[in-house]
Amino acid sequence: MVRTQNINGFSDDKVCRGKYLVGLYSVCCLRGLFDKKAEQVGKLHRTAMKKGLLLIVCIAVFTGPATFGRDEPLANEGKAGLYAKSIERVLRLREDEVDLATAALIISEKWSNIVYGRRYLSKLDDMALEIRSRLEKKKLRANYRAILMINEYLFDELGFKAVSEASDPNDLFLHSVLDRKRGYCLSLSILYLSLGERLGLPVYGVVVPGHFFVKYDDGRVRFNIETTSKGGSASDEHYITKFKVPEDDSIYMRKLTKVQTLGCFLNNLGNSYSEVGDTESALRALETAVRINPSLGESRANLGNLYLKDGRIEDAMYEYRTALQINPNDAKTHSNLGNAYTKRGWLNDATAQYCHALELDPNFTQAYKNLASAYCELEMFVQSEVTLKQALILEPKDASLYSQLADVYKQMGKYRQAISQYKKALKIKRNLAEAHYGLALCYNKLDLVDEETRAYKKALAFQPDMVAAFVGLGNVYFGKKKYDAAIEQYKKAVRIAPDDGTIHHNLGAAYSNKDDYEQAAAAYLKAVELEPEMGDAHNGLAYAFYKLKKYDLAAKHIKVAEELGAEIDKQLLRAIKKKSL
Repeated sequence: MVRTQNINGFSDDKVCRGKYLVGLYSVCCLRGLFDKKAEQVGKLHRTAMKKGLLLIVCIAVFTGPATFGRDEPLANEGKAGLYAKSIERVLRLREDEVDLATAALIISEKWSNIVYGRRYLSKLDDMALEIRSRLEKKKLRANYRAILMINEYLFDELGFKAVSEASDPNDLFLHSVLDRKRGYCLSLSILYLSLGERLGLPVYGVVVPGHFFVKYDDGRVRFNIETTSKGGSASDEHYITKFKVPEDDSIYMRKLTKVQTLGCFLNNLGNSYSEVGDTESALRALETAVRINPSLGESRANLGNLYLKDGRIEDAMYEYRTALQINPNDAKTHSNLGNAYTKRGWLNDATAQYCHALELDPNFTQAYKNLASAYCELEMFVQSEVTLKQALILEPKDASLYSQLADVYKQMGKYRQAISQYKKALKIKRNLAEAHYGLALCYNKLDLVDEETRAYKKALAFQPDMVAAFVGLGNVYFGKKKYDAAIEQYKKAVRIAPDDGTIHHNLGAAYSNKDDYEQAAAAYLKAVELEPEMGDAHNGLAYAFYKLKKYDLAAKHIKVAEELGAEIDKQLLRAIKKKSL
């Protein structure tokens, strides 16, 4: 609940004026102005207690309405944090020496080499001085009464506003917020806290699952400040209920130190780096975020996502499980833990996690997709179909859901039903390359070669690096005995995926069928180098070596092919044995 408290001002004019003169006399003495003017001021002071009239004249001549000028230092003046040049240095400072804005702008400079942080610090200082000047004009102290003025200045006059969704990585950074006057909960709160530390206000960052806001707390008056609602206020109970704050001891709903706020910032920084493909910087940011705030579930979960992407499945599972100990109500983390179990091959455990995610959030479309994929791997196609149809009720315009349902029908051998679903997907999103590729596979099963060819070409038009489509198109040409055209497609696939042994095998087969055995042998050799257990490649290599009259090598590879269970041409086997004797 927001509590306000009146602060008593001077009501006796004489007492008020006396205070002004004492201050003026002190200033004169401190400046060493022991001249006649100073003596006159002293006399006026002494006379003030006797003659109020003279006092009024003195005020009119020597004083103005404000007690502090723009030259007075801001509250953060002289902090060591103002001179830090790296986040590592910031993290070694005492809490009272940290300057949050400086730290945030150090990160901005790392993100973009055209950002000059000091310029933005000057801009923040000017904003803080303007707010302080307005407070002085209204004779208001820098306490809770300043919050209304800050809100009016930031949101009404300057026009800072919240974005509808945090989809742009640049909306995180303090320099971007200042330039574009837009941000989301965390970035707008960083701006607010940066102004607060310059004005000497007791404001703190507060984090809840999926959200960040500011709290004012001077020990007597405390209330929350919602920067995404023009500085409006909501109760603690509102945040606890809306964001499902866990009851266990954690970082949520606490007043954060500036370093802990910086830890939340680093969590989002990791996501921003991840979104632009800089995995190394993302990993560094998130590992630091976890070190600063070990009980922030989001940092654990996001670090787990990076580990999973990097193939570090055990590390990912540890972070997800720890995140769920902190916040067991996080549906996304349950789903991501399910993804880790899927990669481990623990499909039953994975489905349990996906189902739990959907219990927590029945509108979580991605969990439906993940669950349907797990059911498919378990060959539970009916359950997968039902799951995807449930998701389509929620998201009838999601092309990927129709495409995934088509994949299920394709695996069930229901090719015409699959084609129908792929076409629905493409009606919504015509450039969905996966749907064009799926159509091609269905046309292949139905011997609709021309349609298959067109579908592969469309898939490649929208996704030029789709290896499977190049291979499929190459196979179509191979089937038509257009070996040069097939070789062209296989070579394109090899350039994208040089470590795929199957493509080299297909390339070898195409060369062999056009009697180019030197090239065929080279392609087959690469295939068995990459995948030594590929019996068909050994068999093809044996044939190429036989044609090249390298009978000992032919005998070696046909023996390996036979041992690996490949289908061997008995006539070729007899011919090789005869020549290698």
